[in-house]
Amino acid sequence: MDKKQSIEALQFFVTHLAEGAMVHKQQGMIFKAQGFTKLGEKYIGHFDEEMGWVEKFTERILDLGGEIKFEGMKSRDLICAPVEYVKADLAIQEPGVELLMKCMEGVKADPTTYDLLKDYLKDEEEDLYWSQGAIDMIECVGKQNWLFTQL
Repeated sequence: MDKKQSIEALQFFVTHLAEGAMVHKQQGMIFKAQGFTKLGEKYIGHFDEEMGWVEKFTERILDLGGEIKFEGMKSRDLICAPVEYVKADLAIQEPGVELLMKCMEGVKADPTTYDLLKDYLKDEEEDLYWSQGAIDMIECVGKQNWLFTQL
């Protein structure tokens, strides 16, 4: 088992998940303030879920004897238009799921880390399918009708 490779992979996800979680929290708050309560709660729930993964990955890094790094967060624009945000989030999710699958290949020799990332992949695929379904629904029923379902 290559501990260093596992630690680096997990640290990558800790850093980027924490950043994405904060964006989801802020987006959720924006949507709730706009009256889109369901959509706001969904993204605030993403924050909680993602921070749970950050904790699990951090614990695994520590179990492997690694040091946790706080690598800071990049500035990201928030998007006030709900449909545009779902599209932007989907554009991040699709390559993110692919990257996660590739990363899993590199930690196969570490079954604990592999299983942890596999569980995370299931969660991310679920989020990806929700976003894809939302875009399909918007195309089917129209933007205004979909937004009505998010009140």
